[in-house]
Amino acid sequence: MIDFTQLWNKEKAIRDFNTGQSKADLVALTHEIVDTMLTSIADATEAEVAFIYDDPQANDGGDTTPWTLPHVVVHTTATAEEAAFLALELARGIVPTGRARYETPWQSVTSIAQCRARLDESRRMRLAMLDAWPDVAHLDMREEHPYFGSMNAIERFLIGVQHDAIHIGQINQIMTQARAKRGI
Repeated sequence: MIDFTQLWNKEKAIRDFNTGQSKADLVALTHEIVDTMLTSIADATEAEVAFIYDDPQANDGGDTTPWTLPHVVVHTTATAEEAAFLALELARGIVPTGRARYETPWQSVTSIAQCRARLDESRRMRLAMLDAWPDVAHLDMREEHPYFGSMNAIERFLIGVQHDAIHIGQINQIMTQARAKRGI
C-alpha cells in the first residue's frame, strides 16, 4: 500500500505519488485497499454496526458525534467512487466540471453484511470505471482541484485511494474499541 503520510502532512503533492503507475497498478491498489478494509471487519458482528466509538477528533462540519462503522464505510466508498469516476473522465480526455458523488445514506446500512456488500459493490464499481479507460488514456489532461492542485487521471484516482487509507485507521479504531467492549 502507498504511504500517503507526506501528503497528509502537506510535505508532498498528490502528483508526487504518481510514480509511473499504470491502470493495472490502480486495479491492484483497488483490490488491496478494499481487501484491507474487509479484513479489518472480518470478525465484526452486528454489535459493531451500532457501536459508537470514542473519537476525540470527531468533527464533521461542526458535528462532533463520532461516526459508526456503516457511516465510515459509506463515506469512504462514496469518495473513492467519485475519484474513480472523475479519473475516468480525465482518462477519456474530458475535464470534469463538478462533483460526481453519491453517498448511500448510512442510516440505511444496518447490518455487517450490508457493510461488506457496500465494500464489494464499491470495488466492482471502481474496477468497472478503470475497465472503461481507453487503451491510450489522456494522461496529459489535467483537472485543477482547490485542495490537491493539478491532477491527471492517475492522480485523481489516487485521491480516492488515499482517502480510503485515512479511513482504514478509523475503521481499525472502531473495531479495536468494539472488541475491547466485547472483551476480546
